[in-house]
Amino acid sequence: MDSNRIDQPRKKEAMKSNLTLIGMPGAGKSTIGIILAKNSGLGFMDTDVLIQVHQNKTLQQIIDESGHLKLREIEEDEILKINVENHIIATGGSAVYSEKAMSHLGSISKIIFLEADFERIKKRIHNFEMRGIAKAAQQTFNDLFEERQILYKKYAEMIIDCNALDQEELSAIIQNSIQK
Repeated sequence: MDSNRIDQPRKKEAMKSNLTLIGMPGAGKSTIGIILAKNSGLGFMDTDVLIQVHQNKTLQQIIDESGHLKLREIEEDEILKINVENHIIATGGSAVYSEKAMSHLGSISKIIFLEADFERIKKRIHNFEMRGIAKAAQQTFNDLFEERQILYKKYAEMIIDCNALDQEELSAIIQNSIQK
């Protein structure tokens, strides 16, 4: 045995004090996030709101003026700037298109996918064309849904089925699961 060898202490993984909610528009990220923040005494942050405040435009205005890829670029930049603790972070539905953004969120938070089936999302989204959803011009909502499901599952550390319960119940399930 080498007596000159010094064992370096293992780097402890930082405690992730944030929760990040991902999922389709209409899955309930913002609403559940607010309820969860209120019930758990955490802060709340919505990345779509950050974008709108910092760009001084709605998401739809950004898409109309510069295209959906520009919105995704702005979204990535905003997410990479997030440096908070003890927050619920509700992301835009397209955050999962950025490997860098999701890696950053994964390093500071536990990522929870709020999963809802296509029919439920479709019932909740009445203004698909004007909602500020980052999608290709000819892409249907169903195509977008299918494409994103793969990405949401790729990044999720936890998946919550949002089809049968209301937002208060879902918030309670998430809160109970993180306290264990």
